[in-house]
Amino acid sequence: MIRHPLARCISLALTGVTASAMAQTQTDDQVLIRVTEGQSAEVERLTETAIGTEPVARLDADPAVSLSRLGGRGLDPVVRGQSQERVDVLLDGMRVEGACPNRMDPPTSRLSTALPQVLAVKTGNQTLRWGPIAGGQVIATTAAPAFEDSVTTGHVTIGGSDNGSGSLAAASAAVGDDDAWLRLSGGYEEADDYEDGDGNEVRSAFENTEGRIDGAWRADNGFYIKGMVSRQEERDVKYAAMMDAPSTDTDMARLELGAPVANGEWNLMAWQADVDHLMDNFSLREPGMMQMETRSETRTRGARLVLDQTFDYTKELSVGVDVESNDWDATLYNVTTPPGAVASYMWPDVERDRVGVFVEGFHQLRVNTRVGAGVRYDRVEMNPTGADQSYMGGIKTPAGTYQSAYGTGDLKAQDDNVSGFLTTEWRFSDFQTFEATASHSVRSPGVNERYVARDTMMGTWVGNPELDTEKHHKLELAITGQRAGWHWRPALWMDRVDDYVLRYQPQPGDTRYRNISARLVGVEGELGWTDGTWSTTGKLASVRGRNTDDNDPLPQIPPLLYTQTLGWSHQGHRVEAEWQLARRQDRINEESGLDPGESPGYGVLNLSGHHPLTGFLTLSWAVDNVFDKAWAPHVSREDSVTGEGYRVNEPGRTLRAALTARW
Repeated sequence: MIRHPLARCISLALTGVTASAMAQTQTDDQVLIRVTEGQSAEVERLTETAIGTEPVARLDADPAVSLSRLGGRGLDPVVRGQSQERVDVLLDGMRVEGACPNRMDPPTSRLSTALPQVLAVKTGNQTLRWGPIAGGQVIATTAAPAFEDSVTTGHVTIGGSDNGSGSLAAASAAVGDDDAWLRLSGGYEEADDYEDGDGNEVRSAFENTEGRIDGAWRADNGFYIKGMVSRQEERDVKYAAMMDAPSTDTDMARLELGAPVANGEWNLMAWQADVDHLMDNFSLREPGMMQMETRSETRTRGARLVLDQTFDYTKELSVGVDVESNDWDATLYNVTTPPGAVASYMWPDVERDRVGVFVEGFHQLRVNTRVGAGVRYDRVEMNPTGADQSYMGGIKTPAGTYQSAYGTGDLKAQDDNVSGFLTTEWRFSDFQTFEATASHSVRSPGVNERYVARDTMMGTWVGNPELDTEKHHKLELAITGQRAGWHWRPALWMDRVDDYVLRYQPQPGDTRYRNISARLVGVEGELGWTDGTWSTTGKLASVRGRNTDDNDPLPQIPPLLYTQTLGWSHQGHRVEAEWQLARRQDRINEESGLDPGESPGYGVLNLSGHHPLTGFLTLSWAVDNVFDKAWAPHVSREDSVTGEGYRVNEPGRTLRAALTARW
């Protein structure tokens, strides 16, 4: 297999650098996951394990986040019952889009395994600098290297897993100091199909290679510049669906400038992300009578300028402007009769341009009271520039498909979105704080919702160009407390949505979109205790979603979820037991085509540990699904290959282990 020159060069460079540096030590602590705004802040030291899956799987420890599975890769987060276009993903400030209409490669599949990142899940609008939050935001941040007293630092991780014969190798090497540094990182992982708890093989094999170069320089006056380029190659990714993904290539680049000014600083960042995706139904499986192939791509360009200022130590003001341009193109080919014939222009060269401006401020009224407010305006323009392309001998066009499905000939969309929030924190005792946030968030429909256009003999999947924007009216109340080793956080939230975009099936095999009124209500809770050696935490999340126009449940709403952990730590050694519980979900919407049926409840026990072996070498291990149960989250995707199971089951009992050397 031919590797991209960037990924190959980085891997070769790392091999030489790490071989000569293994004798040195590294003691920096990195952060694994931080869940904020709607969940209690939780900071854990990063532990490397041979995952054999994606970094986004770390979010599954929080019951407010569920993961939708279609195979071994492409886990798609569902935050408080909202998913896909309602969950934004930002990688080091960059907004990256997937290139598969069926979401085989959601943005979270771009997360790095070579350089584990801090993950923050935001569920409430307490800032608008990254855009309004409809359902949630997953924000990934890569930490800069920590040099301590050395001019080099880095790590090497090697590991594997038994279920699916997964293997992982990752490394990084950096040279410089805190003011100027250059880092190379790369990784390779692969796995075969895993077995579920019943011993059935699940199509989930994959191969992933990545390489990255990043660096930074800071002048004496505080001016700084940061840069990054990366390449990711996914190969032979199997899915429990009608198609697999033989290849997906992602190229990303980012440039960031900033400097102190007055009582704050300014920051300018520009980025681009290009994704090329190929899926078919014959390369990685026994070909059928009709061989289909989809070639798709997405191009993202963006820039953001932000000015932050502080006044009298009690007032903070931020203003900013950002621009973003996206291009989506996806074509479905029939490679059998006749070879190479276009079967549908699924994304007919769709363009989206967005310009946004925001201003927000926070004021410390008293020692125990803080308030904040913000407003944001976004101008969004979308246009399927290739909607007049013909196929099927000139009989069909995407424009004709929209006309047939919705009776519309006006394909361009122009949205003027105004969003805002009000928030307050009131510390009403020495150990408890009351938080309240009210917000109005406007979301433009996504590329699938407005412009997907698959029109074949097997059925139609057609976006609605006339969809209105979604308007989310949110209110969240919470109490955060900590005392005598205990911590707690009960929360209650409500989201009333005008013009919610509902996916539905007017008849089997056909998919459409329309606006409805909806309401989502949720409760969450966390209670934990620690004495420094022993710790335990329980987390609960429940959400109800309803189509208030038709008095039906919304699709893809997780059931009541609860997670209980028990941990022990001593002199760097850590062992943890995690028990995940879910109630059965019988509130479903089969009309959407997203809920294939009711789902049973489950209880799954996981074990994990982290142990320092020497000053620079650590061992990490985990046993997932200890009792080898057959189970699947309610939000997992439908197994459309075998037809035997209505959801893609999670792996059965899996042992994972990894060795990490740091210097």
